[in-house]
Amino acid sequence: MKMIKNLLKMIAVFSLVLLPSCHGNRGLEPFEMPDSFDESKRLEITFWAKNDTNKIQTAVYEKAIADFEKAYPNVKVRMKLYSDYSRIYNDVITNIATKTTPNVCISYPDNIATYKTGTNVVLPLDEIAHHEKYGLGGSEVRFHSVPFDRVVPKFMDELRLEGQLYGLPFMRSSEVCYINRDLVEKLGYSIPEKLTWDFIWEVSEKAMEKEEDDETFKVNGQKVMIPFIYKSTDNMMIQYLAQKNAPYSNEEGEILIFSDETKAFLYEIAGHAKSRAFSTFAISSYPGNFLNAGQCIFAIDSTAGSTWIGANAPLGDIPEESKVDFETVVMEIPQVDVNNPKMISQGPSVCVFNKDNPQEVLASWLFAQFLLTDDIQTQYCHSEGYIPVTYRAQNNPEYKAYLETVSDDAEYYPVKLEASKILLNNIENTFITPVFNGSASLRSAAGQLIENVCKSTRRNATIDEDYMEKNFSETAALFHLNEKTVSSSFQRKDLGKLPSESVALIIVLSAVWIVLILIKMRSLFTKKK
Repeated sequence: MKMIKNLLKMIAVFSLVLLPSCHGNRGLEPFEMPDSFDESKRLEITFWAKNDTNKIQTAVYEKAIADFEKAYPNVKVRMKLYSDYSRIYNDVITNIATKTTPNVCISYPDNIATYKTGTNVVLPLDEIAHHEKYGLGGSEVRFHSVPFDRVVPKFMDELRLEGQLYGLPFMRSSEVCYINRDLVEKLGYSIPEKLTWDFIWEVSEKAMEKEEDDETFKVNGQKVMIPFIYKSTDNMMIQYLAQKNAPYSNEEGEILIFSDETKAFLYEIAGHAKSRAFSTFAISSYPGNFLNAGQCIFAIDSTAGSTWIGANAPLGDIPEESKVDFETVVMEIPQVDVNNPKMISQGPSVCVFNKDNPQEVLASWLFAQFLLTDDIQTQYCHSEGYIPVTYRAQNNPEYKAYLETVSDDAEYYPVKLEASKILLNNIENTFITPVFNGSASLRSAAGQLIENVCKSTRRNATIDEDYMEKNFSETAALFHLNEKTVSSSFQRKDLGKLPSESVALIIVLSAVWIVLILIKMRSLFTKKK
């Protein structure tokens, strides 16, 4: 009989867990701002961050946590470092269903758009950011908090989803073109004041000329030459379409990329991929490595990757004997219209996750805004070609001096400083694509269209209208762009309480199962006797 009683307890527990899940995930209750932050209670919050094994970045994070804990001794911050953003995203998605998300998380707007489809999962920040006591620049904040209007509005607006603020910008980067000036001039060209696609394509094709042995390239005397390599084909397609004022998507989440303008660009890319004048990271590997070896002329990559690129790059990945000496020039990415430049805005942001304990949420918010303080903003920029997201940090005397420092120290690598300056001078020319649940898939599809064309030309496929239509349809299917955007299984609508009739039916069915189990157990018990 003891076994039967234990079984009944298990059934009861199972029923309590099962009944609420039969009618959708109710998620969390909306956050209610406490009257004050209770510093007498011990709190622990988690912070998930991304780090490229960069010691400067790690040191900045660790110092930020230590300084924050000094300001708020009752709060303990636990940090978990990831090697890339996709792993953070996947772990957050996995943990939403079990309500074990981090408290503060480095994210991109596309990621946050997916997170927020869970009920009250991500904290909306408009109200708390403007709170008189604990908002940005708030009177009760225990550190030199930056006021709301001193965060670059363009960067703040990138975190607005459906009119509501769901994150804070942390750092910003963009893309630039890293150029081997020596090879450009050896081909008989001069680098123009502003780059155009036509110039890059022309020079790249010229660089494919070989010596009489048909093995060695004239321009560099080597057997390897890939004149133009683009790290992110996602960005390549997105920025080109923006420069052409061509369709991509809209605020309602409508997919518009499969257009004649996209097709025309793919035809152009196909021609240069066929001649091997153009390649991508996915096909050939990291563009900076080829540039540093004198095997590439135009390498387009993030400003955040600047310390890996160029002659004397402090973090170069190739052997010393493979490196060549050349003059490295850093410029804006190629443009369709040099008088109306457009370049992508990217870089990490932070979002705050809602929890059952409002004090824990408030502590998380305080830590998130602590990341915008001058010391953190300026010091993190020393690690890579990022720029601060606040006017206050951008105008900080220390930061200005850093940008103008001439030194052999890797921290002051000239290419990195030049990449940062280009972005600072082009903030108003940066843009982001519309953010919605599914926009991350669209971004991936944009790059996949280019990758498909490049790989197909290498297999000597015929790139014609039939191919283009197939490329469009298969890419759309691969990223589920023909379907109504639906996220992971945790994203169920809150359908409210079950109707009384449904509750009664579930109770009756549960009771029937319990009776059947009891009968079966009694039968087994009797036989045993």
